[in-house]
Amino acid sequence: MDNAAFVKRFDIIIDDALFWLGDHAAFLFDAIRYGLEGFYDLILTAVTWPPFWAVSAIAGLLGWRVVGPRFGLLAALGLLFCQAMGMWSETMDTFALVVSATAIALIVALPIGVVAGYFTRLDRLLEPALDLIQTMPPYIYLLPAIALLGYGSATALAATIIVAVPPVIRLTSLGIRRTPTEFIELGQASGINGWQMFTKIRLPFAMPSIMAGINQGLMMAFGMVVIAGIVGSGGLGQTIYEAIRTLDIARSINAAIAIVILCMVIDRITQGVSVTHQGAR
Repeated sequence: MDNAAFVKRFDIIIDDALFWLGDHAAFLFDAIRYGLEGFYDLILTAVTWPPFWAVSAIAGLLGWRVVGPRFGLLAALGLLFCQAMGMWSETMDTFALVVSATAIALIVALPIGVVAGYFTRLDRLLEPALDLIQTMPPYIYLLPAIALLGYGSATALAATIIVAVPPVIRLTSLGIRRTPTEFIELGQASGINGWQMFTKIRLPFAMPSIMAGINQGLMMAFGMVVIAGIVGSGGLGQTIYEAIRTLDIARSINAAIAIVILCMVIDRITQGVSVTHQGAR
């Protein structure tokens, strides 16, 4: 079989598999779509119900608390600037997408990372899969998601969850594995059980690595949400995509500035939480 025939046959298999899933598991993917959209709508309602100045004030106070007064002031002013540019609704849409996708990714990734930290063989088995997910172009995950979930926020969330999971698994597993041996031996000598060993020794030592994984997962989710604008996810990504199609340069620049502001606020606050936790420990 020559290369062209092999590639054609392989493509046919992939297409047939997607069609088969669409025909025989439509109920499952409909349920997934409704669940993802419902969770996203819940988060979106929570962040859009307060007025813009209240959300900006909350972000400023949170930034003041975990980073410092200057950053808190800049965070509040940055979000107010998003409102001044007419990008408040799109900014909150993007924020809701990032938060909802990251929350689901953490529910999936944290337990897997903890188990992989305990079992080296599982960690080695997961490594190639995580490498594959992280090295594939992010927009690739949108194609099967469109076929199975259709256009909209559910497709964006599904693709975003996929790219946000690997760094959380990796760094959670790393944190669990790197618990100092002497502390584990001390716990065993003290007669504590497995759950106490996890909550009182392994987890506190792993928290800096876990928080770094959460931060990286958020950043991966943020980048994917912007790309997912091409599937009608809403938010700043879709605004930029539509501005490109209509050559609306001013609007694309406004959306890009809003993306930078939101990304910096999220990144610095999550990093600040990690630093605060390490200091408290």
